[in-house]
Amino acid sequence: MSRLKFEPRILELLERSPHLRQVIDPLLEVRRVLREQYQRLHKAMERMAEADDVCQLLMTAPGVGSMVALSFRAGVDEPGRFGRSRSVPAHFGLTPTRYQSGEIDQEKGISKCGDPSIRWVLVEAAGTILRLSKKSSPLREWGLEIAKRRGMTKAVVAGHGGWP
Repeated sequence: MSRLKFEPRILELLERSPHLRQVIDPLLEVRRVLREQYQRLHKAMERMAEADDVCQLLMTAPGVGSMVALSFRAGVDEPGRFGRSRSVPAHFGLTPTRYQSGEIDQEKGISKCGDPSIRWVLVEAAGTILRLSKKSSPLREWGLEIAKRRGMTKAVVAGHGGWP
């Protein structure tokens, strides 16, 4: 059921149970207000991203919208503090952690250091590129090669490697 058909369908069902209407009507109103406020916030984020040159450049990548671009921009803040681009994924906790003991040297999962909300946004964007986007790109092809070898979940997390 689509979002546009949800409320009319609920109201139709409530015609059969008028006693529930006094409980459900306030919930529908809250839902309506939340959706309106979400749309206002989303449009404001889009305007902010469109007004920023760096965000505009980031949004040229498939799967990168205003939220991803603004989050990444805020997380990096001052790019000059990173000596090289490979330091950025470590800042967000998207590099493998190591276990070393004696002759054992294993790479484990990601370190998860840094801001978890930005890490989540970046991983979601990588998932969009690999799972939803049909547009071919070097980043997508690289991720799909990893997915063949190691599985889609690892490829999505590894997708950070192609970020600027």
